[in-house]
Amino acid sequence: MAKQNIAEQFVDILVRAGVRRMYGVVGDSLNPVVDAIRRTDGIDWIQVRHEETAAFAAGAEAQITGRLAACAGSCGPGNLHLINGLYDAHRSMAPVLALASHIPSSEIGLGYFQETHPDQLFRECSHYSELISNPRQMPRLLQTAVQHAVGRGGVSVVALPGDIADLPAPEKAVEHALVTARPSVRPGEGELEKLVRLVDEADKVTLFCGSGTAGAHAEVMEFAGRIKAPVGHALRGKEWIQYDNPYDVGMSGLLGYGAAYEATHECDLLILLGTDFPYNAFLPDDVKIVQVDIRPEHLGRRSQLDLAVWGDVRETLRVLNTRVRPKTDRRFLDRMLKKHTDALEGVVKAYTRKVEKHTPIHPEYVAAVLDELADEDAVFTVDTGMCNVWAARYLSPNGKRRIIGSFSHGSMANALPQAIGAQFTDRNRQVVSMSGDGGFSMLMGDFLTLVQYDLPVKVVLFNNSSLGMVELEMMVSGLPSYGTTNKNPDFAAIARAAGAYGVRVEKPKQLTGALKDAFRHRGPALVDVVTDPNALSIPPKIKAEMVTGFALSASKIVLDGGVGRMIQMARSNLRNVPRP
Repeated sequence: MAKQNIAEQFVDILVRAGVRRMYGVVGDSLNPVVDAIRRTDGIDWIQVRHEETAAFAAGAEAQITGRLAACAGSCGPGNLHLINGLYDAHRSMAPVLALASHIPSSEIGLGYFQETHPDQLFRECSHYSELISNPRQMPRLLQTAVQHAVGRGGVSVVALPGDIADLPAPEKAVEHALVTARPSVRPGEGELEKLVRLVDEADKVTLFCGSGTAGAHAEVMEFAGRIKAPVGHALRGKEWIQYDNPYDVGMSGLLGYGAAYEATHECDLLILLGTDFPYNAFLPDDVKIVQVDIRPEHLGRRSQLDLAVWGDVRETLRVLNTRVRPKTDRRFLDRMLKKHTDALEGVVKAYTRKVEKHTPIHPEYVAAVLDELADEDAVFTVDTGMCNVWAARYLSPNGKRRIIGSFSHGSMANALPQAIGAQFTDRNRQVVSMSGDGGFSMLMGDFLTLVQYDLPVKVVLFNNSSLGMVELEMMVSGLPSYGTTNKNPDFAAIARAAGAYGVRVEKPKQLTGALKDAFRHRGPALVDVVTDPNALSIPPKIKAEMVTGFALSASKIVLDGGVGRMIQMARSNLRNVPRP
């Protein structure tokens, strides 16, 4: 049997760690690794058109599967292109191993062609970033990188010079069993006792949930029912907590709706469950606050805590559900449910009133129809900007659907690349990219990746010929919109020219048929929907403290509009409120 080289050993370890594919763009310093992938069963090389796409795709795959995913970039400019997608994966706690191939090891530090220092460049967006400068560092260094990515949830980067990758692997190298899954963490007994006491002493408790409640839906519902608590959520908590939730009071934050803001401010005790909700000005400063999180560095960095609980949400609630005293007074819960329903009733007309005749098409209408027609287990990838608004307010989670976006990093152009990674995990599962025209055009070259691999991703393009969220930010800051208008082509024609299915929709009556046809099409498809660029509603009074990016406006609601099928759930929950 021929002796392994470093590249072959590298690839074998990735396969043992559960990696099924590596996304990237080939290049000379990467050639030994790519060739090793070509000759290794169980792992594929996925050729994309831009390394940023590779990193976003790997991050999405990791979020869908829960397994380690991988991407790669060649030396210098090649691996630099990875950085934006890696930031997103890291902030989303997606386990990703990034290979940053490097210039010849003998030339490092001498200003060689394409020289950078990737082991330094990626440190801020990774838990681990190191250079292999000697073959004897393998396989221990790569195994350490894998365990950082999986164990801590995030990115690890390994910089590997091309000449080192071609050298023989060291003999009698120690290869140990790899960590491929994270454990549950139970909080300390002292914290649990304090938390039980706080809950028992409070008359009005509100739960506010983030992505850390994944896998804990049943425990959250049992806890809320036991203590009669309204349940709000952040955007990343929507898919995990909103469905089958008789205690739902909506979402807080700039994109929020319903009574979540009131519920978090009018309670005696606010419990933050698995959320690193960044907009601290939406959180109260005059109620007791408890935070439960698996990552201790998240505790207390958004608000002053009365109790910090380091642990897994599911394990924490399993204990609480056996210890806290059941509450019988549900007046606070029922009042919040009533406020929630009233709030949704007040805005639902924004998208039901003559929208079937409105031209340009209301984007709210597009999102509502998309929600109705998409599969029960569809994966939605959502561009940053106004698409976040429509996803937050119109997509209906059900425990089977997934909603992925750049919700923590806030990058443009994320939806199409993330759709690529999501679709590779299961070609038979419907994947829908909710793309804005600005984001789509930024990485439009990777629409060709869909065609090359015949990936059946459906791109629904919200084409308002503008950077809508940026226009909103300018308006609420008292500035005229400037530099936000896009002169767009017929994107559907571009899709057809690339060999995919493409249709342009300019009238509301065309929308349902166009989406159905695209969904029935077996390969990649793009539906270019011309939407109203003025589909924003600003409150009549704007105070001085306004929005920068996604920071808080002093106004509780900056965006006003419909809420899709959520109104049906709110009405149903209200009907179930016991009558005296």
